[in-house]
Amino acid sequence: MNNTISVSNMTRILGIDFAPFLVPLERRLQTVACAKYVFCFVIMSTLTTAFTLFLLFTSYYWIALLYLLWLFIDRHTSSKGGRRAEWFRHWVLWKYFGDYFPAKLHKTCELDPENNYIMAFHPHGILATGSFIHFGTEGTGFSKLFPGIKPFLLIMKIMVSLPIVHDYYMLPGCCDVSKESIHYLLEENGKGNACVIVVGGAKEALEATPGKCVVLLKNRKGFCKMALKHGAHLVPIYSFGEENLFSQVPNPEGSKVRKVQNIWQKMVGFSLPFFHGRGIFNYNFGMLPHRTPIDTIVGTPIPVKKTPNPTNEEVESLHNLYMEELTKLFDEHKHKYGDYGDKEIHFI
Repeated sequence: MNNTISVSNMTRILGIDFAPFLVPLERRLQTVACAKYVFCFVIMSTLTTAFTLFLLFTSYYWIALLYLLWLFIDRHTSSKGGRRAEWFRHWVLWKYFGDYFPAKLHKTCELDPENNYIMAFHPHGILATGSFIHFGTEGTGFSKLFPGIKPFLLIMKIMVSLPIVHDYYMLPGCCDVSKESIHYLLEENGKGNACVIVVGGAKEALEATPGKCVVLLKNRKGFCKMALKHGAHLVPIYSFGEENLFSQVPNPEGSKVRKVQNIWQKMVGFSLPFFHGRGIFNYNFGMLPHRTPIDTIVGTPIPVKKTPNPTNEEVESLHNLYMEELTKLFDEHKHKYGDYGDKEIHFI
């Protein structure tokens, strides 16, 4: 009996679907780019923090001390517009990353660079992949679609507070999602700025399940209040396909899995979804997202009049209007992308 298996023809062995051995170089580069993003998002902060602590107990402790001093001195930069690098945003690797899925950014109207904006992105998904591709890089051509608009992807403060990743995440233009940061971008940084906020945040990641259009929004009203305070036009964004990139261990409310996840989130500030996608060399299991299309629709801005001290009623009114506009955006485009024709957006 011949047990030799031709590597070039390897597809399914012991129930595992392996990637073909011979594939175009471009496809390999797409996988490398995607693996880099997952590594940076999931593992990099832990490794860089551990490495910095390790250096403190070696003869190179002075390097770690110098960097920690820099981290302290530079701690407010992420709230003052960050330190974006256009070469990083235009890095050719991001084009391969976008083509991996592929990811496409669709605009429904022009954005006037004489205004400032709060762009609300939904849904978060497991790793907020679409938000980074579209607004943290030029991988899908944001600046060509919206000339004169400068996007700032706002992320958790902790992600720009840890060693090394503090500097890394500011390269694509990320800033921390704080009141001080939003105030600076909308009041002290000129015109044409867009604060991109993934409104559902880390908690919404726990709802990311293939085929379900769940948006954590009912009690998320802070972005509407900030829009009113600063007179920033409010732009709804829905990303079709975001929830299909990974599979997640079933975690309905009240389950033991969700209880553990809720406790973890309260302790450390970010969620812990138990997920899997595909691997580098197989299609069944791993930490890479599936090659599922991501179609992100940027809706029509909702004009907002500047109200320095908005009342609860004014915030509530804008929030209700925003939910209506997001629903319209979803319903108008759901028949165009993927298997969404019979689905409804579900707010929690």
